[in-house]
Amino acid sequence: MDGVTGTLLTPGFTGGPLDRADRLRHDADALAAARGDWRAKLLKLANFEPELTPEGMLGWTSLADAPDDAELVLLGLDGSGRPHFAALTPDMRVPPGRSMRLFGMLGMMAPGEAATYAAARSVLDWHSRHRFCANCGTPTQMIRAGWARQCGGCGAEHFPRTDPVVIMVAEHGDRALLGRQPGWPPGRYSALAGFLEVGESIEEAVARELFEEAGVRVSAIRYVASQPWPFPSSLMIACIGMAEDDTITLDTHELEDAIWVERSAVRAVLAGEAGPFLPPPPYAIAHTLLTAWAAE
Repeated sequence: MDGVTGTLLTPGFTGGPLDRADRLRHDADALAAARGDWRAKLLKLANFEPELTPEGMLGWTSLADAPDDAELVLLGLDGSGRPHFAALTPDMRVPPGRSMRLFGMLGMMAPGEAATYAAARSVLDWHSRHRFCANCGTPTQMIRAGWARQCGGCGAEHFPRTDPVVIMVAEHGDRALLGRQPGWPPGRYSALAGFLEVGESIEEAVARELFEEAGVRVSAIRYVASQPWPFPSSLMIACIGMAEDDTITLDTHELEDAIWVERSAVRAVLAGEAGPFLPPPPYAIAHTLLTAWAAE
């Protein structure tokens, strides 16, 4: 349920069906039993991209298909208690960018499947980037069923990071402020966004980013919803703020353009009708945010 209208919303990459089974991560015997379970499944990945069935479900195979040099990450248990794993291999490297093929698959995934993929992609991405201790530089080893690493030198433990990002709509009367970045599909506009900085509250980050990118000052900031974004591991925090005026002063280093859009036009575009902009895809929380704002 969103924090503005009381509407039930399910942002993309949420609603995963697996029990993350934290209790198994600290129990060596239980974890060994999960790895030895003949029913256990291994997520099919081509480097970091999933395989999908025609129905939009993730592809799985047996743990017997895991490479000999793979390290296993426990993603969780399904309703029958069957373990699900993802494999990290030494040759896995973070892709230089997100392929159009991947984004096409995200739009095809059945509800909840993207959440499982997001968790797997983010944790494997983190492992591939953090093979050495940030404290002393010694190689680290996977522990806690793949949800942490430990240094063999100084003993420091390292955990997967999540980077908070605010994503927001400024409203003025019955209009919402949307922007676009270079390289987006022609006509696409979305909510403005930016990383939350150290020592900053969510509300302060929303106000700062809107002013920096569009010169718009806001108050009465309210929370709507959140979403994990696995590229590589952000937490998108969606908010709405009330603008003091509608004057736009664009930061062209951040945005190509920004426009005010009437609520009726946002509703029409989200319903698939022609309008003044191309909306963000349904799996993006910007779509969820605009849906919540349009429903007010």
